[in-house]
Amino acid sequence: MDYRQLGSSGLRVPALSFGTATFGGKGAFFGAWGQSDAAEARRLLDICLDAGVTLFDTADVYSDGASEEVLGAAIKGRRDAVLVSTKTGLPMGDGPQDWGASRARLIRAVEDSLRRLGTDHIDLLQLHAYDAHTPAEELMATLDRLIAAGKVRYAGVSNYPGWQLMKAQGIADRHGWPRLVAHQVYYSLIGRAYEWELMPLAADQGVGALVWSPLGWGRLTGRIGRDRPIPAGSRLHDTAAFAPPVADEHLYRVVDALEAVAAETGRTVPQVALNWLLRRPTVASVIIGARDEAQLRDNLGAVGWTLSPGQIATLDAASDQLPPYPHTPYRQQEGFARLAPRLI
Repeated sequence: MDYRQLGSSGLRVPALSFGTATFGGKGAFFGAWGQSDAAEARRLLDICLDAGVTLFDTADVYSDGASEEVLGAAIKGRRDAVLVSTKTGLPMGDGPQDWGASRARLIRAVEDSLRRLGTDHIDLLQLHAYDAHTPAEELMATLDRLIAAGKVRYAGVSNYPGWQLMKAQGIADRHGWPRLVAHQVYYSLIGRAYEWELMPLAADQGVGALVWSPLGWGRLTGRIGRDRPIPAGSRLHDTAAFAPPVADEHLYRVVDALEAVAAETGRTVPQVALNWLLRRPTVASVIIGARDEAQLRDNLGAVGWTLSPGQIATLDAASDQLPPYPHTPYRQQEGFARLAPRLI
């Protein structure tokens, strides 16, 4: 397993990490993702650790805390061998203090996560979404207190607007507080919007990307294609309304390219899709998930080999889309393009 620095921090993370949204399986939404109990979770963690995957990502909102509880049980007795990443900020109830990133909410959320995880610290705490109701100065001051108290080691965000991430970094610099070092983002061959603004920001500010849903919400598993509808048992039947959108023709064009490259390499479609992501700028770790051991082992096969330049070019061309304004002219007009060369 390759290990990478998380942004400009000193924390080293594995190129592949494991997402635990399949742990617990409470409720219709998360139940459709998976229902791993503590025994199955321990088995999946065993496989991960044997492969060098040491970072495990969860969130308080996953199965209403059950994912954190199952993860906590699975890491019991081997806490020093793993890194735990969790997220908070999305609603955990209907009360006014049950959502967001206010000082009161954030402190209580961290205490609750520590209790469910059965640990005394969180290696990486991420704000699950931008809370427009909490001043950025209050948020960054609270994160500073939590880090100073030893309850949190590093802080990051998830699904954040670029301007708010930059504002938070400026506040941290002004006060001498710890900077945000991670941004958990949606990024896949059928969803490359991360590249347009957030990737250049990350490169400039030393923010490492942790990629969620790298297989496009289960659409890049090789089971869906031009003549292959969503198979029975896919979580897309129950969760497609919440998935990042993609036009059918764009999906099929990408899948066609993935299948061609998979045939050339002797790899599976998911392995090719994950390997492509591992070569992208600012990507620190790609978060894989699995309902069972077979899925996990297949995803782990994404490392230890490299796509050729020609294969990368094939995937790039099939997945490329014109970005929205104000990025459009920097792709369409020579003068604009000369002023702002792309990272990739």
